Amino acid sequence: MTQPSFVPITEADQVRPALRLRVPRPWTTSRPAELRFPVSPGGRGRGTPGPDQGFALRLARRSADRVRLGPGESEEDVIVGAALLATRRAALFGRAPTVHDVETALSLWGFLDDHPPEELVEARRRAFSSASRDYHVQRALVDRIPEAAIRLPAADVAVRRDDWATLVGAD
Repeated sequence: MTQPSFVPITEADQVRPALRLRVPRPWTTSRPAELRFPVSPGGRGRGTPGPDQGFALRLARRSADRVRLGPGESEEDVIVGAALLATRRAALFGRAPTVHDVETALSLWGFLDDHPPEELVEARRRAFSSASRDYHVQRALVDRIPEAAIRLPAADVAVRRDDWATLVGAD
């Protein structure tokens, strides 16, 4: 609030001029890690960033009692692998993971089926082996699934079970 000119005040109490900031320079992408285009680069081994991806692991652990494992399969490997696939699916849709993403991931590999094809069980045993501990196995597992398959709803995955090799990108 301004002070009337007829009121005596000490020099220390007088209003000082405001600090003048300089006009900022134009911003440029000059740092090494900055993206120089509007879409982040994709491709094998790069991942799919999305919001709240760690929540998929909690959702996958909640689904552990419904998972049907074959011989030689580790529950922890399956849970981590399903969470990774769920995060990719959710990120492709631009949102955080949901229980439906985990269900789709488990359905793709037949972990929710009573009697999956024996070839699928062998393929998933190789694909998920040590997925809970090895980053390269995790990347290979997630990159293996075609984007068209990962975008399918869980109900459509169950209907297309006979075409499992196309769904999971079999070798």
